[in-house]
Amino acid sequence: MKYPFPVGTNDFIQGDEAIARAAILAGCRFYAGYPITPASEIFEAMSLYMPLVDGVSIQMEDEIASIAAIIGASWTGVKAMTATSGPGFSLMMENLGYAIMTETPIVIVDVQRSGPSTGQPTLAAQGDVMQAIWGTHGDHSLIVLSPATVQEAFDMTIKAFNLAEKYRTPVVLLTDAEVGHMREKVNIPNPDEIELLYRKLPQSDEEAKFPFGDIHGDLIPPMPIFGKGYRTYVTGLTHDERGKPKTVESEIHEKLIKRIVAKIENNKKDIIEYETYDLDDAEIVIISYGIVARSAERAVKILRKEGIKAGLLKLNVLWPFDFELIEEIAEQAKKIYVAEMNLGQVYHMVKEGANGKTEVELISKIGGEIHTPYDIIGEIKRGL
Repeated sequence: MKYPFPVGTNDFIQGDEAIARAAILAGCRFYAGYPITPASEIFEAMSLYMPLVDGVSIQMEDEIASIAAIIGASWTGVKAMTATSGPGFSLMMENLGYAIMTETPIVIVDVQRSGPSTGQPTLAAQGDVMQAIWGTHGDHSLIVLSPATVQEAFDMTIKAFNLAEKYRTPVVLLTDAEVGHMREKVNIPNPDEIELLYRKLPQSDEEAKFPFGDIHGDLIPPMPIFGKGYRTYVTGLTHDERGKPKTVESEIHEKLIKRIVAKIENNKKDIIEYETYDLDDAEIVIISYGIVARSAERAVKILRKEGIKAGLLKLNVLWPFDFELIEEIAEQAKKIYVAEMNLGQVYHMVKEGANGKTEVELISKIGGEIHTPYDIIGEIKRGL
């Protein structure tokens, strides 16, 4: 297949552009969105590329309609994506819950900006973490990824589609205005070098009758395609294995929701991804993610040169969260610092994971300015 951009080469491109190209290579053929800073470049690129690969890109009336459209597209068997920023992401929360309840594989890119409300539209933030994980109501689970570089934005977009298809779940790519708008060299592999995953389809009419049943014992039901074979009932109401509404039977609700959560939690080791720097003997551990992790890595290098045993845990997946790993780190570290561009969202999860075994402090920065390495170093030295 001929792609509308160079493949098998390095290119110097913007983060939002990298996400769009990766989506095309991942097999995305339906995009619905609404323009919003700083995610509009994704929409622009998808609108350019989609007609050239026999795909569809459509501007909806708002973000509510955008996520509704990609849910519908996914049920026709197409890989689908939307992109937005904080205010639009807020509008998507109800339908995000619908996608979780109906186990619909979709990818949502949130290029974070400073909030709440309209906030600082052109400046970066990391204030949507809790919203991404817990923003929709009810008990649930999904997957949230966080890139720190333009290359990671490219790679994690492909990973997002693979995880969505494998686990039949929405995946949020939680990037930010800095990663979205910066330009860096990106290695774009040949398409035949990219491992792509696809959802399980029913292998018989009998399987198709149970689109929400744990047919193969892996908690992930095969997903029928609308218009092919057995008539499928899809509802956001509590439903049985056939999809029929069962709103007052507590046993059915418990079985459904626990399976939806367990298919993510039981596969944490497959989903979770992180990087460590000088962590083996670290007495001071910095935990960070996204754009701030770049400053944190530099801070560790400077502190090491000064004789301070510092290390970094860089989180590439924010949910599911590895509470057990945090407890292991807390057992060896004298102190943990969480550096993030909010008033403490991952910090609370780290503190829970540390389980009181060491002190956990927040290095917070808001207002659209990224931590410098010396912001982080200064906070650490004040605590020594």
